[in-house]
Amino acid sequence: MTEFVVLIPARLDSSRLPGKALADIHGKPMVVRVAEQAAKSKAARVVVATDHPDIQTACQAHGVEVVMTSNRHESGTTRLAEAAATLKLPQHLVVVNVQGDEPLIAPELIDRTAEVLVENNVQMATAAHELHDFDEFMNPNVVKVVLDKNRNAIYFSRAPIPYPRDAMRAEKRELPAETAVLRHIGIYAYRAGFLQRYAEMSVSPLETIESLEQLRVLWHGYPIAVETAKEAPAAGVDTQEDLDRVRAVFEAV
Repeated sequence: MTEFVVLIPARLDSSRLPGKALADIHGKPMVVRVAEQAAKSKAARVVVATDHPDIQTACQAHGVEVVMTSNRHESGTTRLAEAAATLKLPQHLVVVNVQGDEPLIAPELIDRTAEVLVENNVQMATAAHELHDFDEFMNPNVVKVVLDKNRNAIYFSRAPIPYPRDAMRAEKRELPAETAVLRHIGIYAYRAGFLQRYAEMSVSPLETIESLEQLRVLWHGYPIAVETAKEAPAAGVDTQEDLDRVRAVFEAV
């Protein structure tokens, strides 16, 4: 099994759900619930990377390792680059980025994303699952990814890709018949050294247009291996409705 650590970027600001990192979920802050779920994976270490002392205090109160980072980061990836440097992680070590609003993430998905990175001998990996709903296919909040024959990402987009031209011309609500449509899952694995390289890369016009930070990697010519999960993961927390749903899951256990 690949040795890896999990880093969880967590900031307090959130435009859609302010303070969600500290939102209570059955007696514990959400960021702590995410760390506890990540600890069920085969990770050798789980660390929260934050810019806010309240999150630091909450993690410490529950025995979760935490490292402070700058409040000037524009993405979770650059925050993790700083955290990896502060923690002095070896350059070759695999780091899995688990989002701080995923308290129901499957530990097996974390493990598998780390394994795919090593199996494909790349510097970055992520995950996706098959999409079967036409409305989600057309939804710009649902990020899609298309792959090459080696299961590496060709492109990520908020637009419907691959675009079924003939079906769209005929105004049919059909997904492409020739290949599966894949919805991107926001989990990433990298070599710790590549995190530093990412932080030094110039911002690409594609990531600015789409507001997708992973496009910086493709723009600069690095492959991203993609694990295709058999099932859609539990949704993360973006809204109050999401938070209520997750609370209900924990209360039912």
